[in-house]
Amino acid sequence: MKLLAIDTSNQIMSVALTNDDGIVTERTVNIKRNHSIQLMPAISDMMKEAEWAPKDISRIVVAKGPGSYTGVRIGVTVAKTLAFSLDSELVGVSSLEVLAANGAQIDGSYCVPIFDARRGNIYTGLYQYQNGKLIQIENDTHISAEKWASYLKKLDGPVQLLGSDRSKHNEAFKGLSEKEIQLPLSRQYIRASVLAERGENREPVNKHLFEPEYLKLAEAEQNWIAEHPDLPQGGQWVEKL
Repeated sequence: MKLLAIDTSNQIMSVALTNDDGIVTERTVNIKRNHSIQLMPAISDMMKEAEWAPKDISRIVVAKGPGSYTGVRIGVTVAKTLAFSLDSELVGVSSLEVLAANGAQIDGSYCVPIFDARRGNIYTGLYQYQNGKLIQIENDTHISAEKWASYLKKLDGPVQLLGSDRSKHNEAFKGLSEKEIQLPLSRQYIRASVLAERGENREPVNKHLFEPEYLKLAEAEQNWIAEHPDLPQGGQWVEKL
């Protein structure tokens, strides 16, 4: 199987091409630029390097969020468009799960991915290595860093905090120092090759119905709902004149 993996859910853009033998080529860029400008040229260049034709791609795996609203939308939109036009399978994987999979494979340890969600909040989840497999223990969530740190302190086992955004919440997590496993910087960033591994054996989704998972509404949507309390949530977003 020839697979294209795309992750633009945060500042880092990572793209990989893999096949049954492993990674063919991978590009990870940690530069604050618009993913809408970088993504398609990166895919095109990598396809040329691998000497793949578009029709060779049988599956596309995309990080479906949470993360940056714009970044998630760009990745999902490109993945859906390519999957439809190339008649390829489409698979979505949680961006937090991909980051959690960067953790060291220490049985019994908890892998805790962290994305900053501003105002003292984070996107996070709880995963654990059990018999060499990464198992999801708690659903991905949007929560205050302090509340989440209080919950983690009660866990029976070592904790791996993953993600460069962790440093933005050092004060909240300082009480975990005794049980935290320190990881090298190289494990703090999402990689598309890991995304490919997580999605290569999953059931494909409906390309037309697939949507990102943001975990919370954008601030503009929250404000709009507050200003229009009489309209049903998730329903009509066009104001009647």
